[in-house]
Amino acid sequence: MAEILAVSVAGLVKTYSARSVPARSGPGRADRRRGAGGRGRRGRRGPLEPGAGEFPAVLAPQLTGPTAHSTADGRIRAVNDLSFTVPVGSVTALLGPNGAGKTTTVEICEGFRAADAGEVRILGCDPIADATQLRPRVGIMLQSGGMYPGARAGEMLRLVAAHHRHPLDPAALLDRLGLTDSAATPFRRLSGGQQQRLSLALAVVGRPELVFLDEPTAGLDVAGRRTTWELIEELRAAGVTVVLTTHAMDEAERLADQVTIINHGRVVAAGSPAELTRGGAEGQLRFRAPAGLDLATLLLALPDGTAAKEGPSGHYLVEGTVDPQLLAAVTAWCAGNGVLAEDLRVEQRTLEDVFVELTGSELRP
Repeated sequence: MAEILAVSVAGLVKTYSARSVPARSGPGRADRRRGAGGRGRRGRRGPLEPGAGEFPAVLAPQLTGPTAHSTADGRIRAVNDLSFTVPVGSVTALLGPNGAGKTTTVEICEGFRAADAGEVRILGCDPIADATQLRPRVGIMLQSGGMYPGARAGEMLRLVAAHHRHPLDPAALLDRLGLTDSAATPFRRLSGGQQQRLSLALAVVGRPELVFLDEPTAGLDVAGRRTTWELIEELRAAGVTVVLTTHAMDEAERLADQVTIINHGRVVAAGSPAELTRGGAEGQLRFRAPAGLDLATLLLALPDGTAAKEGPSGHYLVEGTVDPQLLAAVTAWCAGNGVLAEDLRVEQRTLEDVFVELTGSELRP
């Protein structure tokens, strides 16, 4: 039986001229002409009235200029023949260094940008041509921007809830995310963590089938991260599909059913965290001991083909076929030389290790 897909992206291409790269400086001239409510001068509804037939202004995109590589003619290619899929009911993490094309890809999936080439299907629909059909079914959490600075937190959440037929209870959602005491606080006066939690509430209040979360735990404290993780896990348990971008490796490893790593506008790896981290560092044994051990004599006690080095001082790495015999040989040598090997462990490759190997850069916020 064919897998049911919530998101299907095939051969996606997006290129910009150097002059047309959008900036993250706020709404464009067209947005300013329409006003905060996203309607033209002839629009009859005010910015806080439901049923406008468009995304409310709190969900309007704050577009980020891509920083991917340039083409021979000087154009900037943010996305270059990119393909991936997201099964229904799963959590997929999109990882990539700054400028890899993640944000542009997600904005195309959300219907905020048009691709130059390729095909995108969101819940079986075109994100631009079928936008009206998709809006009640898709939740979007922006990393920043798109909010009414003077609107109160509870007011904004009730506004977005009013655009949906069967929303979650705004008061209960505020309580769940620790925002009840801040319900009457204007958005601009909320802390960064409170703004993040409100953005998450706005994305899920409409009971969406699919949620896009851009850096959902950026700026949150430990308790806020845990609450967000639990909510995402509950969304998956309820059958909601989640696509998130993150710079937190522990977040991706805990939450994601599958990880897609993007670099220079292309997918360079995809699979479950277990599949991506399998192998590589399995032949490494690490331990701590006094600095300056005689590694030449250690190697004489180990099987042929084994390597050993110290770095940093007092931290030792033994590379080879890690099996019970190698482990016994290392501990026996240490015991015979009066060395206490501390923190002795077989190294397991992490998702961050895989990321650095594939992209040549560390994943940073």
